[in-house]
Amino acid sequence: MSIGPVQLIVLGFPHPNFHGEVIAELERLRQSDTVRVIDALAVFKDANGGLEAEHLSNLSTEEAVELGSKVGALIGLGIEGETGAAAGAQLGAAVAEDGVAVFDDPQAWDVLSDIPAGTAAALLLIEHHWAVPLRDAIARAGGFRLADGFISPLDLVGIGLLAAEEAKELHDLETAAAA
Repeated sequence: MSIGPVQLIVLGFPHPNFHGEVIAELERLRQSDTVRVIDALAVFKDANGGLEAEHLSNLSTEEAVELGSKVGALIGLGIEGETGAAAGAQLGAAVAEDGVAVFDDPQAWDVLSDIPAGTAAALLLIEHHWAVPLRDAIARAGGFRLADGFISPLDLVGIGLLAAEEAKELHDLETAAAA
């Protein structure tokens, strides 16, 4: 297969001033060939729920329009206004015509509604290069993905992987800005 497992990660921030360090870390991961960032967006939600989005990358505006609209298309956010939303809808309709079930209601994830008003979010669409050989071996053995998710550090205490104090510190680190 030509692309590795792809994941959409949505990270919340209390303010939109996260670009420098986040972009630097994404670049480091890309250089190590651990992951490839397919697309990354910064989304700002004002106090009234209005949205503003911009690409999180070093791409030129032209490259971003050509290559960097994958997250917007995936979540239904037209980066190029109504034109971008219409283009994304047309791509989705074409795939559905080919008999591929995109999202049905039980699987729907309204990413934009998860962003609290008055905050910002980084939406990262990443390809896990490291997982390609594992994924292919699983497929050859007849295996398939049933579910996945990140585990809270607090849940790792119960299985002896972390001490309670360390888990609380990690949990506080991960959720401090959300409080």
